[in-house]
Amino acid sequence: MHKQNRKAFIEKMGARSVAIFASTPPAMRNHDTEHLYRPNPDFYYLTGFEEPEAICVIAPEHRKHHYILFVRPKDKKAETWSGKRVGVKNARRHYGADRVYPIDKFSEKIGRYLKNADRLYYSLGSNDEVDSEILHLFTRSVKGRIRSGKGFDTLTDAKPILAELRLIKNDEELRRIRKATEVTVAGHLAAMQAVRPGMYEYELEALVDATFRQNGANGTAFPTIVASGANATTLHYTTNNCQIEEDSLVLIDAGAECERYCGDVTRTFPASGTFTDAQRDIYQLVLETHHAIIDCIRPGVSIDEPHQKSIKLLTAGMRRLGLLTGKRKKLIKKKAYEEFYMYRVGHMLGLDVHDVNCVHEPNGDFKCFQPGMVMTIEPGIYVAENTKNVPPAYRGIGVRIEDDILVTETGCEVLTDSVPKEIEAVEEFVRGR
Repeated sequence: MHKQNRKAFIEKMGARSVAIFASTPPAMRNHDTEHLYRPNPDFYYLTGFEEPEAICVIAPEHRKHHYILFVRPKDKKAETWSGKRVGVKNARRHYGADRVYPIDKFSEKIGRYLKNADRLYYSLGSNDEVDSEILHLFTRSVKGRIRSGKGFDTLTDAKPILAELRLIKNDEELRRIRKATEVTVAGHLAAMQAVRPGMYEYELEALVDATFRQNGANGTAFPTIVASGANATTLHYTTNNCQIEEDSLVLIDAGAECERYCGDVTRTFPASGTFTDAQRDIYQLVLETHHAIIDCIRPGVSIDEPHQKSIKLLTAGMRRLGLLTGKRKKLIKKKAYEEFYMYRVGHMLGLDVHDVNCVHEPNGDFKCFQPGMVMTIEPGIYVAENTKNVPPAYRGIGVRIEDDILVTETGCEVLTDSVPKEIEAVEEFVRGR
């Protein structure tokens, strides 16, 4: 997969160009403990290499080495504390590089790959130390070019090219996403079966996260959200420390990460197994909107169409429920719906849970859906407890329904459809514990 990705990137580079990509440095959790390491997605997309302190160089016009890695050397003492390293020899053997050097040789060796280049692709911002090295190289090269006529004088961000490539998933990426969504489904089903009034939110969080790991996930794609009652009106609530009350809804937004690819699903369900009338009203509106949006996803349709449709449907529904008053067109024009629905209806999904988002054409228009795109669809309504001028029964209700959608040649496939979302199916599944 990564060789295929590099080939596609090289085809976009243009003549007399070299590209450099750096891994993300480890992030410290406290004094001498690091957060669990996750590689820079662009770096991983091109290399498959998962260790920190690594640099990838792509030099298509070098006479011998087109793909070069700089990695940490083997170190017995360091590996005693932090685990085995791939090392220089194994990196060449297992990651297909034409040449591999120790990371401390980067400054010494990089010049041989840049000497005939006019353009360097590099994305600033992911590694401060390498950023400084690149800017030093660029400054030196520009000054040298004035004297000798040789050296690169253009520094170009590589992200736009990679964003375009990552937008359409290849077969191996889709296999990994399918795995991630299958495991994500398992976590949600486990929580819906286990929920009961009196539990604490963190108990469901622990169950979801454990189910992910038991089914082969690397872990979670993002911190699991378990929001009961009015907590569900906070979009990214992650405290997860409240006791679940008898008649409350529980909103779980969770996704597994498998082989670095992500799932992302939200379900909202009654802890008791039965929706109250007010909960049912809001849930039914979100559900109808959810179905209508998915029905319009197919190749050739604007990526913006689902969002615009969600605004129209939810605004009309909010008027029926008494959350909004006035004419629909005027409400939409002044964005009155944003009090209860405050985000775009979906996002791309892949190596990042909010994946690359190059959804506009150069003229500013939205692109159209293409086969191989994967995105979430997640309409919702969130009525905060202290909201004024709305029916009191709706205050403190938050509902979101989210699925992962693959655009196919003829329409779309809902990858996470096996988690119940129809009202009767949800109630029966929860009560069947």
